[in-house]
Amino acid sequence: MVEQRKVCVVTGSSSGIGAATVRLFATNGWNVVVNYSREAAPAEAVASECRALGVDALVVRADIAADADCRRLAALVEARFGRADVLVNNAGTTKFVAAQDLDGLDAEDFQRIYAVNVIGAFQMVRALAPLLGREPGAAIVNVSSIASLMGTGSSLAYMASKGALNALTIGLARSLGPAIRVNAIAPGLVETPWLQKGLGAERYAATVQGYRARAALDAVIAPEDVAEAAWFLGVKATKTTGEVLLLDAGLRLTRG
Repeated sequence: MVEQRKVCVVTGSSSGIGAATVRLFATNGWNVVVNYSREAAPAEAVASECRALGVDALVVRADIAADADCRRLAALVEARFGRADVLVNNAGTTKFVAAQDLDGLDAEDFQRIYAVNVIGAFQMVRALAPLLGREPGAAIVNVSSIASLMGTGSSLAYMASKGALNALTIGLARSLGPAIRVNAIAPGLVETPWLQKGLGAERYAATVQGYRARAALDAVIAPEDVAEAAWFLGVKATKTTGEVLLLDAGLRLTRG
């Protein structure tokens, strides 16, 4: 009997961290689910790369802020694969507003950001928990941010949402254990087109330079670094749950 491949579901996986994560799991022989909310072409391209590695890749358009979309995604995963072993909640959104600009954010901004970064992650967990709970060693990895720990980042709403995601991670680890482990990654500055676009070329370059100057390892984070952390927490760290892994190249140490 041929052993059934394990399955990793990654939200927001048509580019950046999410794409690097599905590629890594596919490289390790896992079937993968590539999720996107807007443009299909990048998601299909990532899926094609994964299929070229000899695994199956399911592409699903779903807005994780919509509970019905999360439940539909879970149903499609069950229909295609009959299982889910790891969920990586990577999809996220923000609004780029300086922390000093309190008038730059309103209640709608907070609600929109929380809808994806916190509620969306919860809805994905709820939708996939029955499938995950069937598989020994199942795990959930939430992609948080160093913004939640340092009070810096794209906006106060984003920082707060990632802090809420950390708390959700710990609460879910308590409630879903021992069947499902739940951890989070808090990356520092990650080099992605999304961040470049949000900051603009000039500000992005200055931000990267400033980050490296302060980080003990004189480096920023690559999407592949976060993917490696997701692989570790999702597959290898079998006795770890309820943790928020800081992945910041030593920024918090702040070189003198």
